[in-house]
Amino acid sequence: MHEHIAEAVKAPDLISLRPGLACLRFETMKVYSALGAVRHLLASGAVRPGDTLVDSSSGIYAQALALACHRYGMKCHIVGSSTVDRTLRVQLEILGVTLEQVEPSRNLRLDQELRVRRVAEILAANPSYHWMRQYHDEIHYYGYREVAGQLARELPDGPLALVGGVGSGASTGALATYLRETGRDVTLVGVQPFGSVTFGSQDVPDPDMIIAGIGSAIAFRNVRHELYDRIHWVNFDCALSGAVELLRTAGIFAGLSTGAAWLATRWERRRDPSRTYVFLAADTGHRYVESAFARHAEAPAVDTLKPREISSLDELSHPWSTASWPELRATREA
Repeated sequence: MHEHIAEAVKAPDLISLRPGLACLRFETMKVYSALGAVRHLLASGAVRPGDTLVDSSSGIYAQALALACHRYGMKCHIVGSSTVDRTLRVQLEILGVTLEQVEPSRNLRLDQELRVRRVAEILAANPSYHWMRQYHDEIHYYGYREVAGQLARELPDGPLALVGGVGSGASTGALATYLRETGRDVTLVGVQPFGSVTFGSQDVPDPDMIIAGIGSAIAFRNVRHELYDRIHWVNFDCALSGAVELLRTAGIFAGLSTGAAWLATRWERRRDPSRTYVFLAADTGHRYVESAFARHAEAPAVDTLKPREISSLDELSHPWSTASWPELRATREA
């Protein structure tokens, strides 16, 4: 029996789609990250029960931190993106979270800069608040050790490929790190939207970019670039196609980052079928119903989609590009 709802909703389901291919499906993935971080802060004495924790979020981290604060008797203040929808806003309000949303923006950099600026103002006015710094503080890695243990137990022995959207860097980075510590041969494949600075696509914007939670217009220290073996840059149309196809063929209703990860996984399996592939579904598709899934008839058939293999960031182009990240980094640094 779980002691708190956060402990129940954090647990992912590992779903076998076919031999050698699985989906790690979360209801809301960042609960692991938030619970682990808050536990560490309390244990270290950095915060005490009743203190206020503050951070910026595009959605799922807001819910995760709210549940972690509820679990451990903390107060929570969120500066949210416009992608925080009404369903989540009402939940946060009832949980006692104070939420501020920045003005809507089609520009990722402006959205994140507005949120970070507002967090700085809040901290200046309330020096007792603790800034969680989900994008920069490595404590957000800690909670994923348990998930890595689950994967190690439930997946067959042998080489593994882990595929997932790269937002703050904590989930994919932590899972690959902890699995590699056990001696597992792990290839890490990261998925990005166009327009993100994290893996150098900031000069190739996507006007339809609403893939919340992945990509960034500012540098995140929790993204450890050396951990990643391959990167896929996927635009909105391709991500929608992947999400629709995943729902149609597997019954898995998940967000756009999962659709993009599913596309990348299909392609990587063709390149190297010797590995067991696991792709991350970070949350459900509910917040994308009107903005994406309602347009399912417009989604291109996934079998018509193919990435462009690039050897330089100058070659990045829509709708889908991919590269060996170590080789591309070496070219950039030469």
